Amino acid sequence: MDGLVRSGVRLGVITPVATQMPGAHAGWEADAGIEQMLQIARAADRLGFDHLTCSEHVAVPPADAEVRGAVYWDPLSTLGCLAGHTERIRLATYVLVLGYHHPLELAKRYGTLDRIANGRLVLGVGVGTLQREFELLEVPMAGRGERADDALRALRASMGRRLVSYHGEHYRFDDLVVEPHAVNEHVPFWIGGRSRRSLRRAVELGDGWAPFGLKAANLEAWLADIERPERFEVVAQPGALVDPSAEPGRVDELLGQWGSAGATVVDLHLTHHSLAHYLEQLDALAA
Repeated sequence: MDGLVRSGVRLGVITPVATQMPGAHAGWEADAGIEQMLQIARAADRLGFDHLTCSEHVAVPPADAEVRGAVYWDPLSTLGCLAGHTERIRLATYVLVLGYHHPLELAKRYGTLDRIANGRLVLGVGVGTLQREFELLEVPMAGRGERADDALRALRASMGRRLVSYHGEHYRFDDLVVEPHAVNEHVPFWIGGRSRRSLRRAVELGDGWAPFGLKAANLEAWLADIERPERFEVVAQPGALVDPSAEPGRVDELLGQWGSAGATVVDLHLTHHSLAHYLEQLDALAA
């Protein structure tokens, strides 16, 4: 898998503007939009970064927004736009909540995105944790792990195929045509989460694990307890802000630490004060 490598790991981009987490985004992002994201996407594509991200929430209660943030651009429309202005970089949903969608809905909508992007989709998914959002969408939160496992099996049976059938515990369908469908016959599935169960789910049903909120020591210890499949991806997002222009040594130290812990791809939170500064930071990170 080609792409920009530094200190032994590939580098991805947490797309600014698209998701604005408290403490991790800059003031300029509040008034920015798709034009700014397009400039970042083109630069990341040119520089060889592995992927761009876009996450999902439908509606966030104000109290939760103080921790999770309130701004979540819709992944399908956002990544669809970025796909038309890039050529090589992968487009990762980091993450979709499986319980909010029927597997065939994801296979059709994101399979179409994969076709638009010429096979560059990475489908990052998770089980979800925001109870009020489950209630809003009238989706049961209890038992969501078992349904997520069944949804992943149904997705694997459907993505990249025209004629689909599946018989599982929660999802069943027979002899249906999904057209258009993904051009990649094996769209990579990244499983999000911050538990050992999410790691086991990723090893059993996915192609990678995309944890959040973990320390490098936790990552290393948990990975030591499992046997990873060949080409299995471990996507880390260290919480610390880094400044590639001012502290390149610190960047290499951090990347080396997470690479030694088992990460194969790292998405860094970059210090930046404007769009121009962010683009400069991408250049410095790639250099």
